[in-house]
Amino acid sequence: AFSPDGQKVLTASADRTAKLWSTASGECSLTLVGHRDWVSSAAFSPDGQKVLTASADRTAKLWSTASGECSLTLVGHRDWVSSAAF
Repeated sequence: AFSPDGQKVLTASADRTAKLWSTASGECSLTLVGHRDWVSSAAFSPDGQKVLTASADRTAKLWSTASGECSLTLVGHRDWVSSAAF
């Protein structure tokens, strides 16, 4: 997913992380670590300040794009969470 300003790309991975990448340099600027299983989906908030991830660990997490800190973990699904969207 592209950030609202087009300066970053967000990817989700089977390595249990999501990553933010610079569209200018192609370098990883932030790695979001905290899921216990593969990350199936990731999305930017409309203002680009937050990222929502969905995972096979049956949670969704809300992250800060500035710090990479998880501010909220949504728990309650009985199976993997397949999609994240704002």
